[in-house]
Formats: sequence, structure tokens, C-alpha cells
Amino acid sequence: MSASRYTYLGPEGTFTEAALRTLPEAATRELVPMLSVPAALDAVRSGEAGGALVPIENSVEGGVTATLDELATGTPLMIYREVLLPIAFALLARPGVQLADVKTVTGHPVAQPQVRKWLARNLPDAQWESAASNADGARLVQEGRYDAAFAGEFAAVRYGLEPLVTDIHDAQNAETRFVLVGRPARPAARTGADRTSVVIWLGDDHPGALLELLQEYSARGVNLMRIESRPTGEGIGRYCFSVDCEGHITDLRVSEALMGLKRICPKVRFLGSYPRAGVEEQEMPALRPGTSDQEFTAAADWLARCLDGRG
Repeated sequence: MSASRYTYLGPEGTFTEAALRTLPEAATRELVPMLSVPAALDAVRSGEAGGALVPIENSVEGGVTATLDELATGTPLMIYREVLLPIAFALLARPGVQLADVKTVTGHPVAQPQVRKWLARNLPDAQWESAASNADGARLVQEGRYDAAFAGEFAAVRYGLEPLVTDIHDAQNAETRFVLVGRPARPAARTGADRTSVVIWLGDDHPGALLELLQEYSARGVNLMRIESRPTGEGIGRYCFSVDCEGHITDLRVSEALMGLKRICPKVRFLGSYPRAGVEEQEMPALRPGTSDQEFTAAADWLARCLDGRG
């Protein structure tokens, strides 16, 4: 395995590359752009790379389905850390092109909902065509296939383009969450400000089936941060659920919730416990009464005393 190589959603100049370069270890790794999320993750599965940084969630558009589906299927992978990156777009064009000249625009599909209102106000007649990534859209503009691309302003120099407009975003404080993915191993160490990700499959479709899954978390005081349904490909109405919760697998409330899910579900895929980006331990919400490790341990001790006739 090439632990010295990290892959990412390319080509060069993507927001994913910008996020990857915020990691200290990126300075000592060979960073290799890939054409798609599946290609970046497959390089990790095959041992060609020690890790891959890919987008997983956007504060405007929600989950990045290509990443969610890749992590739910195929050879298992694990998440070891996350990066939050503020997102603002620039409209990039070839030198000499004016805003009034723009008739076709391109960018990653996830970018479109983040600039839709700006487009309606400023380029209402422009035709949108999706690109594999925002940087790939910039490359296509460089080649003359489109008039302009929505991408990071930092991509302009790489592709010989000029920003016509900068700081474009329909939603203030828009962010994208990226995850560093590797082959399964021991989870990242507990920090006290962690996230645990899993994929859960229902055993059968019946009234209250999803509620039964959620109660495994709720009964133990585990807060859910994200839940999304994704089709399994096995037919209409067959779904799995991608779930993030607060806490680490070594927290007793989280480990008991995961064991409960494993008991009632035909399949649970553990995707990792890892530090939450931008959150300090002191900023974590207070635990509900009865859900701390100490209280779980005290309850287990009491049960043991009951079994010994000392309850």
C-alpha cells in the first residue's frame, strides 16, 4: 500500500484539493487528483493510495450521493477525519470575455443549487451544463467548450482564466464537509467531540421499521446529526440509511446503540468514529441524565450485584 499517496476528487483546482491541503499531513504526501469519487476511493481499496479525501455533505444541497453510495457498497472503507470548508464561487471565463457574453455555464451538480438565485438575477438566459467537478468545468471553459464556470477563485490561475464575479453564494455561511477515507483499521482516538457514521439496512418494510432504528439511539441519549435514505438497487422501495450521530464508538451510549442496531438489522456497516471538525470538547452539548459512561457502568455494576444476591 502506498501510504505516502492521497487521492482526491480532481482535477487540480477543486474545492476538495483546497480542503485536503488544510491537513498537516498533506504536506508530506503525494496528492493525486482522480476523475471521480469512485476512482478516488477505489485507489484506496486497491492499495494504490493510503487515503482519499472526498466531499460527503453540503450545507445547502445535503449529502453527496456519489460518496454515500460508494461508502455503503463494495469493499468496506473507514472515515478517519473530516474537514469543513467555507464555499463561495467565482464565475471564471477566458480573458476578454465579459459577463454579457456568457451564454453557457458549467460546474459540479452540487454547485448549481448554491448559485441558482444568482444565475436567475444576473444570467437568466444562460444554459447550465454539469461537469464532473468545478475544476473540470474550469478546464472545459479553458478548452472553449463553455463560456464560464463556477469554481473556486483559486482555480483561475491554474486554468488561465479570469474571475468575472467573485464571492457568489445564495446561502450565507455555506460549507462543504469532506472526509478522509482509508482502509479499515482501529478508529481514530476519542476526543470528546466526535462523530460516528454507519449505514443501516432494514430487515423488512413494516409500520414503524424506521422508528425502531431511531429508538436504538434515542433510548440511550445519542443525538443524531444526519440521516439520509439511499436506494439499495434491489428494487423500488428498498432503502438503506446513512446515519451520523454525536459521540465515539468507545462511548458506552454509542456502543450500546450500535449493538442494538446489529441485533435488529440484517446489516450494519460501521464507517468510523472520528473528530468533528471545528468543534472543541467544551462546545459539545451536555449529555442527558443517565447516558454518561459512568452511569452506564454503575448500572452494569448494580445488575451484577443483583445477580449475586447483593442488589
